Amino acid sequence: MSVTIDLNCDMGEGFGPWPMGDDDTMLDIVSSANIACGFHAGDPSIMFRTAETAKRKGVAIGAHPGFNDLQGFGRRVIRGDSPADIERMIAYQIGALQAVGALAGHRVTYVKAHGSLNNMANEDEDLALAIARAIKGVDANLINVCMPGLRMETASNKIGVRVAREFFADRTYEDNGTLSSRKKPGSVLHDADEAAQRVLRTLQDKAVTTTSGRRIPIEIDTICVHGDEPSAVAMARTIRAKLETNGVSIAPFSGR
Repeated sequence: MSVTIDLNCDMGEGFGPWPMGDDDTMLDIVSSANIACGFHAGDPSIMFRTAETAKRKGVAIGAHPGFNDLQGFGRRVIRGDSPADIERMIAYQIGALQAVGALAGHRVTYVKAHGSLNNMANEDEDLALAIARAIKGVDANLINVCMPGLRMETASNKIGVRVAREFFADRTYEDNGTLSSRKKPGSVLHDADEAAQRVLRTLQDKAVTTTSGRRIPIEIDTICVHGDEPSAVAMARTIRAKLETNGVSIAPFSGR
């Protein structure tokens, strides 16, 4: 294959003295780092260190905003916020990383909503539009990382926000193109070789195979590995090796 793809990872998801994931090692493997902005995880010092290290290692950075839910790591469903509330919440978090990133000498080039917020926006047009408006309102040059064929991509296209379509290496998919619930057994993959082969097959076939065996055609620009999983570094390293062995180049989507 003669293809260039981005490899991204959620990072900076510790808080205070509590680390989450081996970010330093992961930044030697991936090409884009989604940095938590203090709501579901992260704090100013962690954000700074992650951005500074990413800059030194040539890794692009993006804001990873989520619900204000440190206790639930942003993975709890939170309802009641209006679209206007969500729009301001996203803008606030993007701005926080832009400021800390600038202090570290790095520039934020994209946004990727985190966890439950991302999942809900994929199925709720008003929520998806609120996130897209926030991104455009803060910086119209920012790219919205979103799952292909769902409400987030549609909303971004509707108001003129660039998108990067994402595939999750370590998650299974349902027939409607959404991620399987983490509550379902087997919804999170831990076998690095299995995940790497699945990623390669998805790129070759331009389709994802769901839990029922259905094939959904997709075009993808970036592949995600979750940094909070114990197997994250081994999985990212195995995926990168598998792709490069098969002629796939790894580079930030934001630079293309």
